[in-house]
Amino acid sequence: MSASLVRATVRAVNKRKLLPTRTALTLTPAAVSKIRLLLQEKPEYIGLKVGVRTRGCNGLTYTLEYTMNKEKSDEEVLQDGVRVFIEKKAQLTLLGTEMDFVESKLSSEFIFNNPNIKGTCGCGESFNI
Repeated sequence: MSASLVRATVRAVNKRKLLPTRTALTLTPAAVSKIRLLLQEKPEYIGLKVGVRTRGCNGLTYTLEYTMNKEKSDEEVLQDGVRVFIEKKAQLTLLGTEMDFVESKLSSEFIFNNPNIKGTCGCGESFNI
């Protein structure tokens, strides 16, 4: 069982040198802190699950949900004590991606800095690969 979480924005990364990594997804310190805070408020959940859905004007969009368990096909990213699970359908779209959390006066959101994206919509919520 999972519950919807927060808004996420996608950013295409141009001219970024990819560094070899063992995980599909890297979390920034800001993302780790926010995930830790969210999970402290909901102790019945073990982590966040990142998925991808067909939606928006550009094809795909990421989803974030709380999760109580790891599905057999989920890939687990464990970083600095927080757990993020990646649904099978989203695993290839996330390779080399950095997940950040940004807060401003008007919004707070997770940002996926993804070097694999070929295009995004104007609002940044949907993308294509």
